[in-house]
Amino acid sequence: TINTCDRSCDGKSCQIAQDNHHHSPTGRNDNNHMDHTADGHAPVVREEEAIQHPLGIYFKIWILLFVLSAMSYAVDYYQVQGYMRWFLILFFMVLKAGLIIAVFMHMVWERLAMVYFILVPPALLLTLVAIGSLEADWTFFQRGVYFLKELIIAAPASPHH
Repeated sequence: TINTCDRSCDGKSCQIAQDNHHHSPTGRNDNNHMDHTADGHAPVVREEEAIQHPLGIYFKIWILLFVLSAMSYAVDYYQVQGYMRWFLILFFMVLKAGLIIAVFMHMVWERLAMVYFILVPPALLLTLVAIGSLEADWTFFQRGVYFLKELIIAAPASPHH
């Protein structure tokens, strides 16, 4: 059964009312309270109670994304070369992706557990790829040392000595 809570519900402790208290004949909550499961935890947010964010924040982020994209294109326009070019391009890319994830995918308003659920696996994957890349470089180096040593030992002595 679904119970309702008073407006004093702060997400941690909640006063649970009776099942039939504040309900209309349709079974809906007339006082626009948040529904809870039978144990009083895990609130169920109904569509009419969904958080509406002001459109201004979306327009500001859209303008900021436009500015970051212009800066990314400026890297090519001013012909920045070498590691600085790749650093700037990747830096602007990560900033834009972070803004899109945070605002347009509503991650900034999500619970911390959901943020960890979405962001930790890719971070872990990138860490493992970096470790694998370092291991591959080390293995390649060690094979070069081993085969070079074999070539030096197997090489015949020079007849000019």
